[in-house]
Amino acid sequence: MALPLSGVRVLELGNYIAAPTAARMLADFGAEVIKVERPGTGDELRNWRLYSGTTSMLYRTINRNKKSIVLDLRTEQGRKDVVDLAAKCDIVLENFRPGTLEKWGISPEVLSAANPELIITRISAFGQTGPMSQRPGFAAVAEAYGGFRNLVGDPDRPPVRVGVSIGDSIAGLYAAFGCVMALFQRQALRAAQAPDQQSPLPLAQRSIDVALNESILSMMESLIPDYLAYGVERERTGGRMEGIAP
Repeated sequence: MALPLSGVRVLELGNYIAAPTAARMLADFGAEVIKVERPGTGDELRNWRLYSGTTSMLYRTINRNKKSIVLDLRTEQGRKDVVDLAAKCDIVLENFRPGTLEKWGISPEVLSAANPELIITRISAFGQTGPMSQRPGFAAVAEAYGGFRNLVGDPDRPPVRVGVSIGDSIAGLYAAFGCVMALFQRQALRAAQAPDQQSPLPLAQRSIDVALNESILSMMESLIPDYLAYGVERERTGGRMEGIAP
C-alpha cells in the first residue's frame, strides 16, 4: 500500500535541524526528498555529536529516507541546478537566514517562475518579515523569546536548557503540517477548476513562513491569557506539577 505522500517531491535547502526535521517528516510518509548539501563539509550536522565513524547518528536520524546531492549555491551553476530541480518538485523547504535566497538569486519569485505550482516553506528564527526578521538565531534563542526557557528548571535557580533542540523540532512540525495543508489546498483548487481553465494559486498563497519563536510561543498554553486576565505569572516548578505531584 502506498504511503500518503507517495508521488510528492520535496527539495530541501536546509542545514542543522529545523528544515531537515520538516523534510524528514514528509519523507517518513512517502515523499521523495532531495537534500542539497554544500561542497566539502555537507550539512554541519554530519559532525555534531560524532562519537565514531564519519557521519553522526544525529544527522542520520534527522535525514533518514532522503536523497542527498552536493550543489554550491554560491555559484551560477549551482543556482541554475536548484531552479531546474525546483521546476520538478512540489515543495521547497529552506531555513537560511531571511534574504539569503534573494541574495543568491534564487528567491521565491525566481523559483515560482520556474514552477507556478511550487509550495515554498521558509523557516527562520523570527520570520521573513517584521522588525526582528533579519536577526539570526538558533532554537536556543527562539526558546527564550518564546517563553519556554523561563519555565524550565527549579524555581530557586536560573532557567535551564532542555537537552534537545525542541524549538527546531516544533518549528519543523509546523512547517511539515503547513506543507501538507498547502498540498490539500492545491489539490482542492485543481478539482474545482475545469481541465481547460487550470490556474495556480498566487505565490503568496503558496508561501509558508514559519518562525521558531512563534512556534515555541504557540506551545505556551494559557501563559499569556492567564497573565493578561488575572495577573498570574507562570513560574518554574522543577519536578512539581500543580494539583498532581507531589
